[in-house]
Amino acid sequence: MKKGQILEGYIERVDFPNKGFAVVEDEEKKVIVKNTVPEQKVRFAVNKIRKGQAEGRLLEILEHSPEECQPACPHFGVCGGCTYQNLPYEKQVEMKEAQIHAMMDAAVDGDYIWEGVKESPVREAYRNKMEFSFGDEYKDGPLALGMHKRGSFHDIVNVTECKIVDEDFRKILLATLDFFAAKEVSFYHRLRHAGYLRHLLVRKAVKTEEILIDLITTTQDFDMDEKTFEVQKHSLEAQLLEKSGKCPCAGSIDEGAERVMLNEWEECLRALPLKGKIQGILHTKNDSVADVVKNEGTDILFGQDFFYEELLGLKFKISPFSFFQTNSLGAEVLYSTAREFILGDKEDLLNDKIVYDLYSGTGTIAQMLAPISKKVVGVEIIEEAVEAAKENARLNRLDNCEFLAGDVLKMLDQIEERPDYIVLDPPRDGIHPKALERIIHYGVESMIYISCKPTSLARDLEVFLARGYRVEKICCVDMFPSTVHVETVVGLHRKDM
Repeated sequence: MKKGQILEGYIERVDFPNKGFAVVEDEEKKVIVKNTVPEQKVRFAVNKIRKGQAEGRLLEILEHSPEECQPACPHFGVCGGCTYQNLPYEKQVEMKEAQIHAMMDAAVDGDYIWEGVKESPVREAYRNKMEFSFGDEYKDGPLALGMHKRGSFHDIVNVTECKIVDEDFRKILLATLDFFAAKEVSFYHRLRHAGYLRHLLVRKAVKTEEILIDLITTTQDFDMDEKTFEVQKHSLEAQLLEKSGKCPCAGSIDEGAERVMLNEWEECLRALPLKGKIQGILHTKNDSVADVVKNEGTDILFGQDFFYEELLGLKFKISPFSFFQTNSLGAEVLYSTAREFILGDKEDLLNDKIVYDLYSGTGTIAQMLAPISKKVVGVEIIEEAVEAAKENARLNRLDNCEFLAGDVLKMLDQIEERPDYIVLDPPRDGIHPKALERIIHYGVESMIYISCKPTSLARDLEVFLARGYRVEKICCVDMFPSTVHVETVVGLHRKDM
């Protein structure tokens, strides 16, 4: 087997995340082919061989699996947003359960209770937040607004019929695309670091149906032609900007002309016949060369820069860049599961206890536990999220919550009260090894670990087990139908308790 070789094979199994194993006739080794499902026959090109393991790029599905169904979304297979829309939902959950169960069995030494995967309450239109990207569907093509093309860092697919968001998202996307396409406004080229339009961020609350819309752009002149850009980008100032990680022509915008155009766009959106209510239309500046949504200053074009969502009887104020679970109804299942893991049949378990909510985000878990705890201390590195958590606690009349901004490892040394119980909900990469040792050092009887990335969870669990903890039970919640992702809740207890 060699790089560039075209082969055919049957997909024997799919491991997390999205690793299909193709069995090739007359070959001793199996090849990893992503974006496949079990029992497909596929043609692929070997594009990588590393440490004896070959990986291939899917070229064609020669035979479909008997389990497959017709995808509801016309963009499926081209758009990189979803992976499993070609499987019935029950089969998606079944495959995720097998993947995570096998991973946890490999990581956990000893018996534990496996509670399977809880389904999402909604299977379509479940996302309450989307970050759409501007670009073109092919080189030098017309303006596009949507998701990255599967397997591409540059090409963008117009997703005007996306099924994981509701109709209001689609109307806002289409109106924005039509508006800027008609005005022939440039998009940000990720390789040249030139152009104006970057992203469109849309958030919508499920319970209140309030909507927040944010256009993210550079501060480059949106009317600049190629010749002018080539001259300007070679100036000393432009070179210094690019060296510092900024777009080379940042600050070249005519702010008066920009304001007129943005006001027209805002009026266009406000005229849309939406089911929900627009609470705010915003404009965020981002001159970083990195292809991320970064806030370098936000102006309010209309309304306000926040809206409200409700979760498990609590009210939450959400700003454009606040962390909040993207599936609101699924989040209720997730946090209810966490609460069940913590309390079991003892509703008064935390009455006189101090609880640490580490990596607390906007304080959802902390506020869920506050009414039944002596005190909850939340730690979160993103200051905006901490301020939102404090305000949310005031909204919900909870006076026994304390939220601290800073890195978990550093902040733990500054908290005087020792915890009786710890809740962990870290980012995708899991817990920093030094922070993990510091957390274990408290020696609390029980902890809950909520993870959005099972591979990071498996790595961290091995450390917990080596330091005297045992896994009591595990349950997954499918927060992201049609994708490879799943949330996992783990109950940990000290072995000597």
